[in-house]
Amino acid sequence: MASYMASLPPDLFDQTTLVSLASTLAILGTAYLASLQALDRNTSGSHRILFIWHAFDALIHFILEGSFLYHCFFSWIPLSSVSNPHALAPTAHNYLGYTNRAYGPQAGGDNPFAQLWMVYAKADRRWGGADLTVISLELLTVFVAGPLACLICYGIAKKDPRTNVLMIVIATMELYGGFITFCPEWLTLNYNLDASNFMYKWVYLVFFNMLWVVIPLYAIWVAAKDIDDAFAVKRRATAGRKTK
Repeated sequence: MASYMASLPPDLFDQTTLVSLASTLAILGTAYLASLQALDRNTSGSHRILFIWHAFDALIHFILEGSFLYHCFFSWIPLSSVSNPHALAPTAHNYLGYTNRAYGPQAGGDNPFAQLWMVYAKADRRWGGADLTVISLELLTVFVAGPLACLICYGIAKKDPRTNVLMIVIATMELYGGFITFCPEWLTLNYNLDASNFMYKWVYLVFFNMLWVVIPLYAIWVAAKDIDDAFAVKRRATAGRKTK
């Protein structure tokens, strides 16, 4: 046990890491409090869970992933100022028209959101720089999926049945995005991933990413069931009219 602990990175549970994890819990708590204010007591358990999830999802997209995009577009350092540029997280060649800059959270200095992303980049180094696949997905996530998640929360609170269609749309987006995020790594034998310890592998890479697989699948199941129930009611009503 002692040898295993000694093999772990010394900054595995440093202050920045703990604050980063706490911020995620704080966002979840905010989503839960929002559900208490927005939903009435008659809201079903499944829709209450999905309200909390989509509120959490929207806040994650706007606050955390929005900050990632900010650093990918506005935080940079000249490569000439770095003694070993190869040690940096990758920035795509000719990104934004420059070949002599490194972009991303790694260039964000003491900014707390940059430091948060550098914590996650310990497990997946693409999130420390400016990876084109990740940025392309995050643009859709922040500017499309985020607003849709807010619209879903509004629809659940108003008991709008059309919300089921939006839930299927955004869940499909999340599942597709997860596949596109990790498929390049699978094809390169996880070149940018570090699964050398429990925290990186099972917390950062597996747990946090599987949330956006398991819950979207659950959302699709709930929405599809509601849609099927609506069609069943319509079929019974149609059959009733024919018998008269």
